[in-house]
Amino acid sequence: MQLLIFILAFPLLWVISILPFRIFYWFSDFVYLIVYYLIGYRKKTVRDNLALALPNLSTQEQLVIEKKFYHHLCDMFLEMIKTMSISPEEMSKRFVITNIELVKEYEQKDKSIILLASHYASWEWLLTLNEKTKFNGIGVYKKITNRYFDKLVHDIRSKYKAELVETRQAIPTIKKNQEEGKLCIYGLASDQSPKLDRAFHWDSFMGIEVPVHTGAEMLAKRYDLDLLFVKVKKIKRGFYEATFVPIADNPKEIPQFEITKKFIHEVEKQILEAPEYYFWTHKRWKHKR
Repeated sequence: MQLLIFILAFPLLWVISILPFRIFYWFSDFVYLIVYYLIGYRKKTVRDNLALALPNLSTQEQLVIEKKFYHHLCDMFLEMIKTMSISPEEMSKRFVITNIELVKEYEQKDKSIILLASHYASWEWLLTLNEKTKFNGIGVYKKITNRYFDKLVHDIRSKYKAELVETRQAIPTIKKNQEEGKLCIYGLASDQSPKLDRAFHWDSFMGIEVPVHTGAEMLAKRYDLDLLFVKVKKIKRGFYEATFVPIADNPKEIPQFEITKKFIHEVEKQILEAPEYYFWTHKRWKHKR
């Protein structure tokens, strides 16, 4: 059944990926009408999240953000499909890294680093970084249930010299690379809600006390990995800028959970600047106190 679904879906995905950008975004507008007005995909979750995180805004102001978010959501998922055929040169034009020299400085330290990201704007196109650094790029991700689509994602990443590692394999992979002296940059999106049985720390996120992921901090302290945060900004449709922000050098010297707190603060600043580009469909505050 998985193979049948893949065989049926792949030709459509490929056709979408090769559409000229103008037609591509017209198609995204059409998908938005279906997703928002006809299906109403997770609309209640989005509205609840916006009301919780942005209580200072009126209902009408939240509705404006909601509609902008769904437009961006459709763009972003289609842009993920576009990655199947887009050239590295075109990708570099559309996803610009403003301070790559900072990563170059970290290369000289001869230490691997953790790159923290949030589910904001376009985290998928971060893979363009692998064309600009000597680090081996490794993304920690949750495996796709359909093994054929999972392989497709791996194949797409390989075009940009990126490797994907399942969450449960992150620790063994980092340990092995450290032992072999392999310099890597590990990408983690750590702003979503952990399972309660793995909630080791609670903190304020958008003014609400919730459990937060501490895995990145734990890994940094255990293996002495410096940490950067990547702030992604949507310039206009189909164009993004990424800026690296230092989070922690010598993490073993930093008090417990301070690294996590700083990361959360950076995500909050990003959201408040342009809330329509955050991934509001996730149930981020489902375990709030």
